[in-house]
Amino acid sequence: MTTVVAAIVILASCSKESNTVSKPQFKAGAVISADSLTSGASNPVKGTMLTGKTYYFSGPVYVNKGDTLVMQSGVKLLAKSPKAMLIINGVFISLGTKQNPNWITGEDAYNNPSKYKLTTYTDPNTDPGLTSGGSAGTYPRLWGGIQCGTTATMFNVKWTHLDFAGGLVTNTSPVVTGFVYSAGSTLFATCFENPTGVYILEDSWIYGTTSDVARITHGSVHFMRNTVEKLGYNDGDAFNTKGESSGNMAYNLFIGTSKGGTKASAKGPSSGGPFPYGKVNMYNNTYVNCGYRSLDPDRGANVDIEQGASGYAYNNIMVNCRTGIRFVESPVADTTNSAYGNNLYYADSLNIAGQFMPSSHLGKYNTTDIPLPSSYYTFPNQKYWFVIKGTPQAVAQGTWTNGYDASSLVGKNNPKFVNYPLPAPVGTATYGPRLGSMTWQGNSDFHLQSGSPAIGVGYTGFSPVQTPISAITNTDLAATFTMPNKDLGAYPTDGSGNQH
Repeated sequence: MTTVVAAIVILASCSKESNTVSKPQFKAGAVISADSLTSGASNPVKGTMLTGKTYYFSGPVYVNKGDTLVMQSGVKLLAKSPKAMLIINGVFISLGTKQNPNWITGEDAYNNPSKYKLTTYTDPNTDPGLTSGGSAGTYPRLWGGIQCGTTATMFNVKWTHLDFAGGLVTNTSPVVTGFVYSAGSTLFATCFENPTGVYILEDSWIYGTTSDVARITHGSVHFMRNTVEKLGYNDGDAFNTKGESSGNMAYNLFIGTSKGGTKASAKGPSSGGPFPYGKVNMYNNTYVNCGYRSLDPDRGANVDIEQGASGYAYNNIMVNCRTGIRFVESPVADTTNSAYGNNLYYADSLNIAGQFMPSSHLGKYNTTDIPLPSSYYTFPNQKYWFVIKGTPQAVAQGTWTNGYDASSLVGKNNPKFVNYPLPAPVGTATYGPRLGSMTWQGNSDFHLQSGSPAIGVGYTGFSPVQTPISAITNTDLAATFTMPNKDLGAYPTDGSGNQH
């Protein structure tokens, strides 16, 4: 922990200019003057991409151990080939701002956004944002994402658009050796593997990735106030931590994910990092229409805490998601250090309401969720965790036998978003892929109207998980923590949450 923070402080102190009236933008090393980044391990890149400039890349761009690549605000990094990717063995920093965000995407997608981002509800099988050339399940895959190796000490991305990242790994891919991938794997939009490193993703937009937005095998993590749209064709969780990763996922909007939104599992070998466990708090998120394209019928939870991992799941809003909060029973999550409550569930169909408490996974009596669990489920024990009646096979067969009658829950507890149609205009009659057609935010506004049942019912009696990220003091690099709120969801009425 001390080594990481010290390195960050040194980097920051060496990258400032002095004797200027206004504060200069963060800078590391020399200015990158060429408009194209060089490809290949023998031509590594380091330095600063200057504000307002457009850069291009066509193949794997390497940042060596100990080196730093910086994007100042308003920088566009456009891929000319699906082979383009960033391979980070040192530090990667993208410092967009609300007024001047950054972009990393395909050149064609940036120049012709309407070709890739539709403005009508569309079946995923015919959506060019999910398919390419009419071949279902094949994303545009316009660039290969940001792949961080075991020596990468910092991934720090703020106010940045990361669109259409991913693809398939081949035998000759530069990420086959020394990364989490093997030939035939699907590339994640971002990957991070250093147990003593820090991963920060805040206030950013992620659209149309092939699989996970982030796969973290080890490290300290911070995911706050991001918007994730149209994730994965038939696979992929948004924020997916493994091993001894710990941190926070809060105030994010997820709409139309293939599987889940926020996930933590401690599966994996000991890493030697600052934590002997995996703990991730997931709070004040809004999940809409998640889980409908998952190949596995047991996957599709908004909040998912698995093998050995723990965390708090409070103040979330879940609308028309395939299942409710999922605490896995085998291998069991760390229930001793986990807790949940003050979450709001809304469903437009009986099958969705029948999975507010997901089949055969763990539940625990609480008196704060909306709808009140005791109003529809008879708890076998009000003190301990227990396995909910039902099986994943029942989910697959559409029988949804969870030991409760959900008919009275359909259409109840509408969160009253400012601008989003509920009941949903498609897929309201039955569970099915039509709800999965609503995969993007567009002009929807997920702030809460006056009278919303989500206002004033949040739980604020806990704090974010403290990691080495909390010790970063440089104003450019420091993460911005938003505390739990008295309102539910990513858009509390005090305006402190998601800014998109």
